[in-house]
Parts: sequence; structure tokens; C-alpha cells
Amino acid sequence: MRLVVLDTNVLVSAAIRPDSIPATIISEWVLDRLVQVVTCPTIIDEYIEVMSRPKFTRYGFPPPWLELMIEQSLCLPEPPPWPIPGPDPNDEIFLALAGVSGAWLVTGNLKHYPESGRDGVTVLSPAEYLTSLVSDSR
Repeated sequence: MRLVVLDTNVLVSAAIRPDSIPATIISEWVLDRLVQVVTCPTIIDEYIEVMSRPKFTRYGFPPPWLELMIEQSLCLPEPPPWPIPGPDPNDEIFLALAGVSGAWLVTGNLKHYPESGRDGVTVLSPAEYLTSLVSDSR
């Protein structure tokens, strides 16, 4: 089974736009258990905190699938700090978790994960990731 770390922006996009590529990843791959989401306590806390922000209530947040996705995730202990500083220190946990688990990182903000700071972690946009999933399933 393919492991994936999902940046929070992918979940937000999926919840706001149910017809989007991130929503397809969640509904047709993650919730159907064809892909295993990897989390850790810090990332789960971020998912819940962001999805509970008042500015998202008009979209019906938190989305009904969030709790199930978290329950189905492979929750690992906190990874060691990421050794390469990036543009946003808060994003380094996603790289660190992907690095220790061997998962790919999927994000809508590729600029937050420059190639020089990835240290071998595969980082893809939602569209790139979905294309990979579809081509591998054939």
C-alpha cells in the first residue's frame, strides 16, 4: 500500500471543493483504503485546529470525513526535527514524517518545499499524485 503524508492545505481544498483533485484523493483513494495516510500527533493537532477555524464554518467545517481519515491513518510517534531549514518552519514536520516513514508528501504549496530541502523525500502536487495513483492502478 502506498503511504502518503497530506499537507493541511490538501485537506482544506478537498473540503471546500468536493469536485477537486484533493477531494478525489480523499474520497476515492484514502477513505477507500487504497492509500494509507501517515500522521503524527502534531499533524493531527494541526488538521483539527485548522479545520476548526471560524473562517471555514461557512464550508461546513470540519468536514464529515476528517475524523474517519484520522482514525484510519497510520499514526506514528513524532519524527525527529527536519535537518534542513525551509521557508516555513511549521512545514518541516511534514517533511520529517514523510522522511522517516518513506511516504510521499502531497501539498498544494510546492514552493514551501524547495528541492534543496527535501533530502530525498518525494513531494508532489495533488494533480501529480493523482496521476501517479491512476497510472499505477492500471
